[in-house]
Amino acid sequence: MAGLSLQHPWAFTFGLLGNIISFMTYLAPLPTFYRIYKNKSTQGFQSVPYVVALFSAMLWIYYALIKSNECLLITINSAGCVIETIYIVVYLVYAPKKAKMFTAKIMLLLNVGVFGLILLLTLLLATGEKRIVLLGWVCVGFSVSVFVAPLSIIRQVMRTRSVEFMPFSLSLSLTVSAVVWFLYGLFIKDKYVALPNVIGFTFGVIQMVLYAFYRNATPLLPAKEVSDDKEVSVTAVPKVPEHTVTIAKHGTPGRELKSCDVRPVECLPTGEAKQEDYVAEELGKVADTGSNAV
Repeated sequence: MAGLSLQHPWAFTFGLLGNIISFMTYLAPLPTFYRIYKNKSTQGFQSVPYVVALFSAMLWIYYALIKSNECLLITINSAGCVIETIYIVVYLVYAPKKAKMFTAKIMLLLNVGVFGLILLLTLLLATGEKRIVLLGWVCVGFSVSVFVAPLSIIRQVMRTRSVEFMPFSLSLSLTVSAVVWFLYGLFIKDKYVALPNVIGFTFGVIQMVLYAFYRNATPLLPAKEVSDDKEVSVTAVPKVPEHTVTIAKHGTPGRELKSCDVRPVECLPTGEAKQEDYVAEELGKVADTGSNAV
């Protein structure tokens, strides 16, 4: 076994280190899924990266079994299958109906349909070393898709200027993991293990750069659409001030009459002069009313 043989101590070292780092990488999204569980909502979170990661882990287990001397690949990808399945189940529990249907369709298409087709074709159309080569290139292609899958999250970060769903710990662990597995593939002379991790390292660096750029940025909220037929709010009618009128008769002391009576008018006069005449006329009416009351 090249991965476990003492004749390849560096391969064993980097393989073991790759298992540890990759396991920590699988656990990195735990805070995000805990937040989903706590809020009882996926909050627009995407399930595609985890469905694709589950599919990739399944492929690598199949590749390691066919090659028959890659135990370190089997251990970590088996753990990955379990953890990714738990993530997807949590997502399906709290996702809206439309997102649930979308995730279920992808899983049926990718993890059942495509994986079953690959399994069937590689067993029927190739044997021996040719089967390993064919399956190796298939693993390379889908491993690249795992690293490309977070592009949806990168696009969301750039659109919203928020790194909420792209934790730095996950990006860092992906980058370090890619470096370690590249060295492991290099020491065991397995190009199918080494090649995809070059792209993984590249995307990991891009994610960390975006995190550094947007971590202190003000998140952009989606603009609210305003309807054209929105009702116009009516401002409150100001309170009419009281008018104090002093009324005096011959031989009697003057007395004050307070009134805040508002009389309806058929037509409100316009212009300063007309408004003054209107106010004088109304005050005169109030005075006459007071005179009759005394």
